[in-house]
Amino acid sequence: MAKNNNNTDEPLEKQLWKSADKLRKNIDAAEYKHVVLGLIFLRYISDAFEELYAKLNSGSDEYAGADPEDRDEYKAENVFFVPEKARWSYLLAEAKKPTIGKTVDDAMDLIEKENPSLRDVLPKVYARGNLDPASLGGLIDMIGNIAMGEAKQRSADVLGHVFEYFLGEFALAEGKKGGQFYTPRSVVELLVEMLEPSQGRVFDPCCGSGGMFVQSEKFVAEHQGRLNDISIYGQESNQTTWRLAKMNLAIRGIDSSQVKWNNEGSFLNDAHKDLKADFVIANPPFNDSDWSGELLRGDGRWKFGQPPNGNANYAWIQHFLYHLSPSGQAGFVLAKGALTSKSSGEGDIRQALIEARLVDCVVNLPAKLFLNTQIPASLWFLSRNKANGKFRNRVDEILFIDARNLGHLINRRTREFSEEDIQQIASTYHNWRNPDGDYEDVKGFCFSAPLARVRELDYVLTPGRYVGLPDEEDDFDFNERFTQLRAELEGQLAEEAELKARILENLGKVQYE
Repeated sequence: MAKNNNNTDEPLEKQLWKSADKLRKNIDAAEYKHVVLGLIFLRYISDAFEELYAKLNSGSDEYAGADPEDRDEYKAENVFFVPEKARWSYLLAEAKKPTIGKTVDDAMDLIEKENPSLRDVLPKVYARGNLDPASLGGLIDMIGNIAMGEAKQRSADVLGHVFEYFLGEFALAEGKKGGQFYTPRSVVELLVEMLEPSQGRVFDPCCGSGGMFVQSEKFVAEHQGRLNDISIYGQESNQTTWRLAKMNLAIRGIDSSQVKWNNEGSFLNDAHKDLKADFVIANPPFNDSDWSGELLRGDGRWKFGQPPNGNANYAWIQHFLYHLSPSGQAGFVLAKGALTSKSSGEGDIRQALIEARLVDCVVNLPAKLFLNTQIPASLWFLSRNKANGKFRNRVDEILFIDARNLGHLINRRTREFSEEDIQQIASTYHNWRNPDGDYEDVKGFCFSAPLARVRELDYVLTPGRYVGLPDEEDDFDFNERFTQLRAELEGQLAEEAELKARILENLGKVQYE
C-alpha cells in the first residue's frame, strides 16, 4: 500500500484514483487508462533519470569526470535517458498551457527515440480533442504531487504500486473488456504463492499487462531471494495490452526484452519456440473458439491428443507442457468445464495427462473472481517430475482443493481472496507436496486422491467429487447464514433488474433510429 501524504486514513492510491476519475469526465475508461498510466510511467522514468543526472553532475566519488548528458552513463545504470523537453519538471511548467497535449505527445516521441526498448510502447493520445487541456494539466499536477523519497527504488515502489492499483481500477471500470488485460491481483498472488518461483525461467504465453511477472519478482524479493535469479519470457497478441505490460515491467525495473508482441498469437506464431521454462504461470482466454485449430492439425505440441477446433483449453494445456523443462511446473487458470468435458476428444486428452502423472493439483475457485466472465473457473497445477528430489514422491496422487466458499465480495459483482485465504490454499498444497509437511484431508475442502480413485470417477477432475461434504459445525449460526443467502439473492436480483433496464433502453434506441 502506498503511503498516505495527508491526514486522512484513505490510502494514497485510492485518493489518486478518485482525483483521476473526476478528471475523466466523459472519456471512456478503455481510452482514459492510457492517458493516466502513460503519465505515471513518464513521472517514474523522469524521477529515475533526474536522480542519476544529479549524481553525474556533482562529479563526486565514482562519478568524477562524468558527463550528465552522456546517454551511455544512463544505459550503464539501467536508467532510461529522458531528453530535456520530456522531463517531468518541464511538463509541470507547461501544464497550464492550452498546448500541453501536444507537449506530452512530443515528450513520448522523444523518449522512444532515445530508448529503443520503448519504441512503439508509449501512448501518444494527449492532443486528442476529447481530452480537455485543463483536465490534462490537472492530471499532471496530481501525479506530480505523489510524495516519494529521493531514491530511485522508492520511486519504483510508490509509482509501481499506484500503476498496479490503477490497472485494477480501470479493469473494474471497463468490466468485461478490462478482464482481457488484467488478471485479478488475488488470483495472481495465489498462483505465484503456490508455485514459489524463486529461480529459473518464468514464462507466460498470454501475459496481458504482465501481472504474473511482477508478482513473481515480488515473491523473490519477499523471500530474500535475488531478483537476478529469475528471468521472464512472455507473449501477447493484443498490442495495446503488450504496451501496458512493457510499461508495467519497466516501472518495476524488470527486464522485458523477452516479452514479445505479435498479432497472430502464441499458437500460430510461437515467439519462444525453443524455450524450456522452469515455471509457466498463465491465465489464457476461457473456451476460446477462435484459436485457428484447423490450421494446426498434427502440430508437434499435441503429444496427448488433437485439441478440438472449437475450444482452445486443451491446446493451452499442451502448449504449456511443451514449454516446461524436465523438472518444470505450471500453474494456470482454466474454465471449470475443462475438468469434466468429454466432447471432441477432450476427455481422452485429460485421461492421457492424468495417466502420464502430470496433474499435481486442482483448485476449484469461487464465482465472481474474474471481471470478463461469469464462467466458473479452476486452477490447474502440472508437474513434469512428481518424483523429483525437491518435493516428496507423489506420482500416483492428485491433490484436490475446493475453495468455492472462500473469498469476500468487494462489490456486487466482484469477489477477491484475502491474504488469509491465499495462505490457507497455498499452505495446504505446500504441506501436501513437501516431505516434512503435516498435510491432512479436510472434508469439504481438500483430499489427496490416489490415481485409482480418479480412474473410478472416469478421470473427472472436479474437486467437489473428491473432497466430500464438510462436517457440520456445532456452532452453526442459522441467522448468519440466512442473512448471507438473502444478501446474495438481493445482489442477483439487482443485477437482473439492471440487465432488464439496459435491454429496455437499447430497445427504445432501436425504435427511434
